Amino acid sequence: MSSPSTSVGSALPTILYQIPSNVFAAVGLPLVLGLSSGYTTASVVKGPWYKGLLTPAYAPPRQAFGIVWPILYVGMGYASHLIVKAHASALTPAAKNTASLALTLYYLQLAGNLTWTPLFFGLKQTGLALVDIVALTATVFALTITADSLPTEISTTWFLGPYCAWLSYATYLNAGYWFLNYSPWAATKGKSL
Repeated sequence: MSSPSTSVGSALPTILYQIPSNVFAAVGLPLVLGLSSGYTTASVVKGPWYKGLLTPAYAPPRQAFGIVWPILYVGMGYASHLIVKAHASALTPAAKNTASLALTLYYLQLAGNLTWTPLFFGLKQTGLALVDIVALTATVFALTITADSLPTEISTTWFLGPYCAWLSYATYLNAGYWFLNYSPWAATKGKSL
């Protein structure tokens, strides 16, 4: 049997197939990276820049993010595990290609996800963060649809569907922060600190 990097339907380096083949690594990778990315936001959300922003309607309390994101990271990680298992058991080149595409979309969304926090909280670029989260949300919807077509023991949509819903809501929030504080139509321009 050839390694994933040389077989049909394997567009990614071997290591990117090996990581999610272990369920603990699959779940741990996005959880550790995501929590590390989010760790830096604590001081920003308590600081004057974030507190000075006009908040969109229906924004949750900031504590909700610390509850929701770890759950979503675990779900996306487990979905990557199911995708790799589908790739390993695929019987046709088309099935391997579909699983490979799903895994590629998974890693693209993970990169987009990890980019958003530094853009929004680190650089305080709500407009660039909005571009990122729109692309991220589209990628996760494409991932969910692609992965759903794979023969997995549990539908990946159970794990990615909540992520799609949350990202849709988070996109609304990001758009609201940008519109209310930095857009040409903002009542008062956001303060750069």
